Amino acid sequence: MKTPAELFSLKGKVAVVIGGTGELCGAMAEGFAAAGAAVAIVGRDEAKAKARLDKIAKVGGTADFFSCDTTSKAGLKKLLADVLAKFEGVDILVNGAGVNSPTPFFDITEEEFDKIITVNLKGLVLACQIFGKHMVEQKSGSIINLGSVSGLNPLSRVFTYSTSKAAVHNLSKNLAREWATAGVRVNILVPGFFPAEQNRKILNPERVASIMAKTPMARFGEAHELVGAALLLASDMGSFITGAEIVVDGGFGAMSI
Repeated sequence: MKTPAELFSLKGKVAVVIGGTGELCGAMAEGFAAAGAAVAIVGRDEAKAKARLDKIAKVGGTADFFSCDTTSKAGLKKLLADVLAKFEGVDILVNGAGVNSPTPFFDITEEEFDKIITVNLKGLVLACQIFGKHMVEQKSGSIINLGSVSGLNPLSRVFTYSTSKAAVHNLSKNLAREWATAGVRVNILVPGFFPAEQNRKILNPERVASIMAKTPMARFGEAHELVGAALLLASDMGSFITGAEIVVDGGFGAMSI
């Protein structure tokens, strides 16, 4: 039997982290690299990517940046080809691109609705089609889709975001069922409240007080606290986990009154 260290190891694996230039997925990218994976950090901001690549390089990890419009099927097909050319494989996919908005329901424009659904849902669907097909054909792989506590129970003020994330949860479970016998696992990593670019605009003092009152740990999560769950889902330690919602929320979902 393998040791725990061997089971959590990603040595020889290739991880594609869409949204890896952001805070949460960037921390996951670092964690994967530290566990031995070669990491493709995918985003649009090369400056942010360089800062993350420098951190990975300092600890002896392997990573490269790939610029991609992840809402474009053609762009994602090119991304897969470029990653295969660079690293000669894809074993792990993280779908973490996302946008949010606090717009009141009656004020949501068609343009805003379309943008959020396109980034949060359409891009994820396309990535699962393209990378999922590759994994099904090779009969192995792990897909980690970033969900949200608002995908489990709707949160106030984030109507379109909650809608998109509920769809991500449902789709992920559907794909987990479809691809289980092909050796491809699909899971949902569900962060609670972690300050990040996409939610800072809605974290006013009143909102923060409300969140803290419903979080038993009485604090926000830190990006590195998602790494353990991500490693579980990406590695052989999670080999029998598929269709699961792994919640990392400081007890938020356990709180009622």
